[in-house]
Amino acid sequence: MRFRVRKTAHVLERIGLAMAGAACGLFVGAYVGSAIASLTTQGFLLLMMLLGAVGFYLGIDTPQLPFDEAHSQIDAAEILSSAGTLCATLTALASVAVIVLRLEADGAVSWLVLLGWIAGVAMQIVAGAKARMRAA
Repeated sequence: MRFRVRKTAHVLERIGLAMAGAACGLFVGAYVGSAIASLTTQGFLLLMMLLGAVGFYLGIDTPQLPFDEAHSQIDAAEILSSAGTLCATLTALASVAVIVLRLEADGAVSWLVLLGWIAGVAMQIVAGAKARMRAA
């Protein structure tokens, strides 16, 4: 019984992380879509939300390598996960700031935000997949 409760709590936590990623993707999509006319579509918004949900679901809370003093090595999945989370949330924060403060950002900043978001969630997805394949 205790295992099922713990497993359910973990799944609920992961669903919450996925929803946070989708919300971040919505903000990035809304900002970038409003600044770059060719990306002003519902499909683009859904894609940004989907990338955020998958990235935050897989990339946050990855299984870590067991610690071993004799064979200490760098955990690439952990580094990718943390760098991806930082990059994705930083671009989401920048997007929210531009939207809420009604700032005028030029096209180059919008492209930088889009590339930062894609790089961040890509790192999270790769890190999560790598860590889960290793743990299986």
